[in-house]
Amino acid sequence: MAFQPTPTDVSVIITSASMARPGGESEPRFLNERRITPTWTVEQVKSKLETMTGVPPGCQRLRVKVHGRPDVWADNDAQLIGDFGIAKGSEIEVHDSRPLAMRPNFTDLSSVEKYEMKPETYETLSDSVLAWKRNQKLGRFDPNALSPEESLRKQAEKDRADIASKESYHPPFFPTSHSSGNDPLCWASSDYSSHGPARERSKSDIPAELQPLWVGIELDEPTGKNDGSVGGQRFFECPQKCGAFVKPEKLEVGDFPPLGLDDELDDLMEEI
Repeated sequence: MAFQPTPTDVSVIITSASMARPGGESEPRFLNERRITPTWTVEQVKSKLETMTGVPPGCQRLRVKVHGRPDVWADNDAQLIGDFGIAKGSEIEVHDSRPLAMRPNFTDLSSVEKYEMKPETYETLSDSVLAWKRNQKLGRFDPNALSPEESLRKQAEKDRADIASKESYHPPFFPTSHSSGNDPLCWASSDYSSHGPARERSKSDIPAELQPLWVGIELDEPTGKNDGSVGGQRFFECPQKCGAFVKPEKLEVGDFPPLGLDDELDDLMEEI
């Protein structure tokens, strides 16, 4: 009997055909890579692919794509997959023959039963992150930790100290290197709080003396985020995309004339 070498596995790309669901939603296209033994039958390949695609073997229809050859449907389960000339980089596209209504929709999380733990139950666990923080005296378990109100007050005091340390500051305006035009003035307001609508917390929930201070600036170029208004409330006037709000410590006070395109070109030519 002649010696027959063991067939070498072939690395093949596995994909699943996408199909639009009712309402315009499309199934995600599955893409992965798997080693296939050429002596496997089509039926064996389908059983191997079930764990990858979630499609039962009896509902699979395989489309073999080999570079330089026309696509072929592997409809004969007894045929060897190697007979289709698969090579490295070939693709096996898995089609699900089940109707859409019978396919599980893994992207719809509303139908998935979720496990929820009551806070009082979590508090009693000894191997949780909360228990570790309690043992390490971190966060709210730190006896020296500041309360939320104290933290807000400390931040507000720091912001006001930073503002007061700026030279030539005259409330509510002061010069800044980020301003533009002949009037290098910017607007400072304690009404704009980091605890605003973005965190679903009204600024009215925080006393005025505890609100962090933000400074509105007008940029030389449209690289900002707004036109001086946030959430429909206007704080100062400036062109679109030229406004930004920053913390006081990020500002540098001084007489900085706006840079024009000619100035940038001159600086570039000097460097060259």
